[in-house]
Amino acid sequence: MIWLSFIIGLALVTHGWGQVEEKGVIRLSKPIYDGTASVERAIKKRRTIRDFRSKPLTMAQLSQLFWSAQGITDEMMGFRAAPSAGALYPLDVYAVVGDGGVEGLQSGIYHYQPGSHSIQLVGKGDRRQDVAGAALWQMWMAKAPIIFVITSEYERITSKYGKRGIRYAQIEVGHVGQNIFLQSGALGLGAGIVGAFHDDAVNEAIGAPKAHKPLIIIPVGYRK
Repeated sequence: MIWLSFIIGLALVTHGWGQVEEKGVIRLSKPIYDGTASVERAIKKRRTIRDFRSKPLTMAQLSQLFWSAQGITDEMMGFRAAPSAGALYPLDVYAVVGDGGVEGLQSGIYHYQPGSHSIQLVGKGDRRQDVAGAALWQMWMAKAPIIFVITSEYERITSKYGKRGIRYAQIEVGHVGQNIFLQSGALGLGAGIVGAFHDDAVNEAIGAPKAHKPLIIIPVGYRK
């Protein structure tokens, strides 16, 4: 019986049907590379959404969104979904998951690990209102099932490019944000975008290191 359980568990992991959880790390399912919506249609339908339904996302949708933001697209070279100056990748992607925001996933703050396509639990509990409060009390975003916060650790890129690296990181976050917008549309979801917030308050809300400077907040969910 024990052997049978082991085989079933191995099959789940191998086929991407399950997730491996160890010390707060959850392996995401393999992303899909050929969707049903065209890039052109996703661009045409893209709108900024500020009113969301309470309907939860699936783990597959969450996996796809993380991959579109910073997922590995070339395993040999380590290139990611969005271009980065010198392939230095100064950005980090966090997801603030609300209560019932994602099916089968507890509420909390999750940090994306591109190399293993997994997420690390940073802090438990629904922190959406804390993030919204840090964003000048734009409480509409607290209704989205998940809120992405993208940060930059500038030292990773300024070490090569000096102060110009700050601009490169800020350009890069635009690429990542658009990827999330278009992937959201392709999945039948909507996304909002927020740039007005208190940096330190956002960092505290998501439990990020001080070196991770927040650049953009993107709530995602089903549009109302």
